[in-house]
Order: sequence, then C-alpha cells, then structure tokens
Amino acid sequence: MSKATNGAAIEPQTQGLRTALVRCGHRYTAQRAAVYETLYAASSHPTADEIFTSVRREIPDISLATVYKALEAFVGCGIASKLTMGNGPARYDGRMDAHEHIRCLSCGTVSDVDHASSPDWLNAVSLQTDFQVLGYRLELVGTCPACQA
Repeated sequence: MSKATNGAAIEPQTQGLRTALVRCGHRYTAQRAAVYETLYAASSHPTADEIFTSVRREIPDISLATVYKALEAFVGCGIASKLTMGNGPARYDGRMDAHEHIRCLSCGTVSDVDHASSPDWLNAVSLQTDFQVLGYRLELVGTCPACQA
C-alpha cells in the first residue's frame, strides 16, 4: 500500500485509477471508484445494469447514468474495454492484458480465453496487407456447458 498525503492508506489499484482518470481529464470520485472496483473484481464481463445493481448495494443513491458515464470514462482512458458482441447489451472488461473471449450463443455469457491464437499470425497479416496492425479482437462463439445440459 502507498500512503496518501493525509496519512490514509491508498490501495495501488485505487491510485492507478486516480492517475488514469486525471491523466484523461476526468475527476476521481467515490462513485467511479466503486464502479471500477466492481468491474475489476468481476470475471463475468458484466453489463452496465449488472454493475449498477452491484454498486447500488454500496451506494444506494447512485444512478444508472453515473455508472454508464464512469464506464465510458474507463474505456476512454484505456483501463477497461467495452465488448459489443451479438445483439445483447454491451459488456465491460476490466482485464486489459491480451486475451480473447468466448460467448455463449444461447445465454450470452462471456468468458476469457488465454492464448487462443499465436501472435505470429499478426505479422503475417501485416506482411500480406501492408497494414500496421496495432491489435486485434477475437470473439469465439459456441454453447456453454450449462446450456448444453
């Protein structure tokens, strides 16, 4: 833990959020911190509504609009990503390392998949197209074990 100037302890995650928001011209607020904490702890790639429901237990007067604005600020600052897959609502991911996603076509759940592809294919695409490839998004689709049952 690092120390704040007033002597209160600040978690490294909180300090990183504060730094990222200020760097992008956004204010750090308790509401944004609660939204980020919920997103960061979730492995389910929650929707804004799901995050709202969870944060509302801690901050009863938070609005859905505040949650949406916080999520868009996080995406704009590069500390979260917005997954717009299929016809359902957007889902959000607080995990920013390179990874892919797999989505159930039946229930819509989204899960992380590590190393689904080799980075070598990006070089091949760059050579074939003369594009400077900066990144990629890969979505695998199928039916989850629960829906198969």
